[in-house]
Amino acid sequence: MKTLRAALALAEAEANGKRRVYACAETFEEAVEVAGSVTIYGGLDCASGWRWAGEPRKTVLTAGTGEIPLVVRGGGGEASARVEDVHVQARGIERVDGSLAGTSSIAAVAEEARVELARCVLEAGDAAPGAEGAAYDTRAMRGEDGQPGTDACSGNGVIGGASLKNDCGTPDDASDDSYGGWGGTSEVEIAGDGGHGRPCGATNGSGGETNAWRCGAGVEGVSPGSGSPGTGATGLGEISASGYVGVAGRDGAKGRTAQGGGGGGGAIGGAGEGKCPSAESAGGASGGSGGAGGCGGAGGRAGGAGGASIALISLNATLSFEQVTLKTGRGGAGGKGGAGQEGGEGGAGGPVGEAPAGAPRLHDGCAGGPGGKGGTGGPGGGGRGGHAIGIAYKGRALSTNGATIELGEAGADGVGATAEAQGAGGVKAEVQAF
Repeated sequence: MKTLRAALALAEAEANGKRRVYACAETFEEAVEVAGSVTIYGGLDCASGWRWAGEPRKTVLTAGTGEIPLVVRGGGGEASARVEDVHVQARGIERVDGSLAGTSSIAAVAEEARVELARCVLEAGDAAPGAEGAAYDTRAMRGEDGQPGTDACSGNGVIGGASLKNDCGTPDDASDDSYGGWGGTSEVEIAGDGGHGRPCGATNGSGGETNAWRCGAGVEGVSPGSGSPGTGATGLGEISASGYVGVAGRDGAKGRTAQGGGGGGGAIGGAGEGKCPSAESAGGASGGSGGAGGCGGAGGRAGGAGGASIALISLNATLSFEQVTLKTGRGGAGGKGGAGQEGGEGGAGGPVGEAPAGAPRLHDGCAGGPGGKGGTGGPGGGGRGGHAIGIAYKGRALSTNGATIELGEAGADGVGATAEAQGAGGVKAEVQAF
């Protein structure tokens, strides 16, 4: 047959129990699955009468990047497989792009089966580093600008700039809303104070004009600090017949919404010389409202787990070794946690209501304060480094008699902004239970 896969299918269909596959000492690039009781005799010189070629020539079985070349499944029965003189070689990941980040290199899997290996090499290559937490292209939502005050002499009760809300794109969730303080109103000879911005922070609304002092401009809203960093990855990960899944870090916490700017105070009105010409419209100029605060930035994205380099995964299998070498490459480094999204800018404060040019005894109202800048999201936690493990197993404990294990280095920890955000390094072990 041209492929081991086709030969195995024929052998497994045999009813007389002599389920054997004879393989040339050549390279086969395909991922194969052995089911049931089958023996594979590798390392044969097919150009010289199918004789055993002897050391160091072997049948080489490899597969595509990220694929497991050899999987043996027993289905929970008494089926057993024997493999002789085969070099199973999982490809290492040499160039890493987005699609290969965190990819593992695993040579073989034995699941619910009895497997005998003789004069074989199971070799895993270098695994890929984990993905770094992706950066944000934009900053969080900006706050609305405050509303202007109303000019003097436009009525007896002159309303200040309205308070505007920034709902941060979540109209059904009031927890992240920010409001600018309302502008101070003005009536005849009475001026109102500007309101304070929300969420509550500093007392930032300013007073209206009195006979003793002029009105005050609204004060800028408070800008909160950054969100807390995400924690780094620490778990061991999971193994299955499909391979290994590592542990990513956690995303950073979202930044908080900023306080809205305070409203500006209103100015005193009145009618008569140097004031409003009509007692029916003698209100003073009102204050502008504060700008709404900027939204908090999203938390930084977590770093991904580094891929693992594992020679053999055993899932409740029974294994025996005879002159077998298990080799690993290097585990992939954990991915770096990403920076948090920058908080949104606060809206500008609303402009003043003005006194008419022909009313020199009246004053302009006062401007609203700008909204604060939203807090930057906390940085993401680093991913866990990938492992370098000879045999990773679940279920039955294993003996390594007859096996030589050569290990590469475990993957480095994923970088985080703090010690708690640092991902753990990978495990380097000849045998590791999961």
